Amino acid sequence: MNYDYLLYLAIILFSTKLLGLVTRKAHMPQVVGALLAGLLLGPACFGLLHGSTFLNQISEIGVIVLMFMAGLETDTEELKKSGLASFVIALVGVLVPLLGGLGVAYACNVGSSDLPASTFLQYVFIGIILTATSVSISVETLKEMGKISTKAGTAILGAAIIDDILGIIALTVVTSMADPSTNLWVVLLKIVGFFVFAAAFGLAFHFVIQKWITLDPRPNRRYVILIFAFCLVMSFCAEAFFGVADITGAYAAGLILSHSTKREIVYREFDTVSYILVAPVFFASIGLKVELSSMSSNIIIFTIVLLVVAILTKVVGCGLGAKIMGYTSRESLQIGVGMISRGEVALIVANKGEALGLISDTLYAPIVVMVVITTIITPILLKIVFKKKHKPQQPATA
Repeated sequence: MNYDYLLYLAIILFSTKLLGLVTRKAHMPQVVGALLAGLLLGPACFGLLHGSTFLNQISEIGVIVLMFMAGLETDTEELKKSGLASFVIALVGVLVPLLGGLGVAYACNVGSSDLPASTFLQYVFIGIILTATSVSISVETLKEMGKISTKAGTAILGAAIIDDILGIIALTVVTSMADPSTNLWVVLLKIVGFFVFAAAFGLAFHFVIQKWITLDPRPNRRYVILIFAFCLVMSFCAEAFFGVADITGAYAAGLILSHSTKREIVYREFDTVSYILVAPVFFASIGLKVELSSMSSNIIIFTIVLLVVAILTKVVGCGLGAKIMGYTSRESLQIGVGMISRGEVALIVANKGEALGLISDTLYAPIVVMVVITTIITPILLKIVFKKKHKPQQPATA
C-alpha cells in the first residue's frame, strides 16, 4: 500500500497555513495563501505535488462542508426579502457572461474542426463555462470579514445558488444539442423534483432532530454526526438522482437546519473540521490543477482576453441586475465582485464539455488559468469593496 498521501496532506496543511498567515499579515484573506500554496506546489511552479483521486475527493468534501456552513449562516428572512432580487441578479449575471464568452471564442476563432460538435456549439460552451459561479471562495472570505449576513452577502449567496441552477439548465440545453440521447424536458423536471424532494425530506429531518433535542436537550455530538450524514445524503441525491450540483444539495441542507436550536453547536463542530483538513485541501487542489507548459502564444492571448471578459462580465452583469433591483451602487459592486470566482464549478463544466467533445484539450489550460486567477483575485477585491469608508472628522468647535 502506498502511504505517500499522508506526506502530501502534511505538506498541503503546512504550506496553506503558513502562506495563510503571510497573506493575513498583508491584510488579505487567508484563502489567498491557500490558493497560492497550491500553485507553488503544483505543476505550474515546483511540481512537488499533483492532483489525485484522493485529494479530489477530500476537496469535494471540503466544498460541501463550506456550502453547508454557508447555509447554516444564511439569514432566511433576509433571503426571502431578496429572493426576487437574487433571481434577477443571477439571470443577468448568466446572460452577460454567456454572450461575452461566446463573443471571445468567436473573435479568437478557437473552435476545432476535429470535434464532433459544431464550432458554434463550441463557442456557446465557452460562454456557459463563464456563467459558472463558485460561491465557496466568496463565502470563506465574507465569513472572515464578518460580512456574510449583510444585504450584499445574502444576495451573493442567493444569486450564486440560482446561478448554479441556471447554469445547469444552459449546460443541459447545449449538451442535449450535442448528444441526442439527452432529454431536455426530463432534466428540467429533475431540477424541479430536487427542490420538492429537498423541501419534503428536509422538513421531515428537521422535525425529527428538533423532537430528539426536546427529549434530550443536553449538548450532544451525536446531533452533529447525524446532521453531517444528512448533509452528505442531500449532496449525493442532488447529483445522483436529480443532476443538480452537490454543493446545491449541501447548501439546501444547511438552509433547512439554519433555524435549529443547536445551530451554533453544529456550526462550531463543522468549522473545526473545515479548518483542520477539508478547506485547506480544497483551496490548494485548485492550484494543483494548473499546467502552463503546453500553452502556445495564441492560447496565451486567448487566456488573457478570456480572463478579462470573465471578470468584467460578472461584475457588470450581476452589478446591473443588483442595480435594477434597487441596490446601491456600492452594494451592486460588492455583489458583482462576489460573483467573479469560477472555482470548481467551471472546472466541472469544462470536464463535462471535454468528455462530450465541446472543447478541445488545448482550451482546458486557459480555462484552468482563468478559474485559478478569478478565484485568487475575488477575495482580494472583496476585501477592497467591503472596506469601510471613514467619515471625515468634523473640526472641533470652540
